[in-house]
Amino acid sequence: MSDRIRCRCQRCTIRSLMGPAIVITLGVLFLLQQTHSGNVSLGQTWPVILLVAGAVSLAAALAPMTGHVDSTVPPANPAGNSNSAPGSVSGSGPVAPQGPIGRTPGQGQ
Repeated sequence: MSDRIRCRCQRCTIRSLMGPAIVITLGVLFLLQQTHSGNVSLGQTWPVILLVAGAVSLAAALAPMTGHVDSTVPPANPAGNSNSAPGSVSGSGPVAPQGPIGRTPGQGQ
């Protein structure tokens, strides 16, 4: 299981339909090609895929973002204290010097 927060707003829900819409469109185009319905070939119908992708993108852009959850923002520290990871620069103490990349102190040459 993933600990990533998933957004359930209308915009993100519609955007998640892009992949299934493209797969269904490809399936319908293959079906039309196999049944020889009219003059349909997959090489000539690629604009249909672009139209479906554009329609889904337009619907997502017009949908409201009410209740949107941004998963790129790190969660806030609820306690308000500034405990940081060891070795991070936060102004609370000296930082250990780092040597050249690829070598550690005491390593022979």
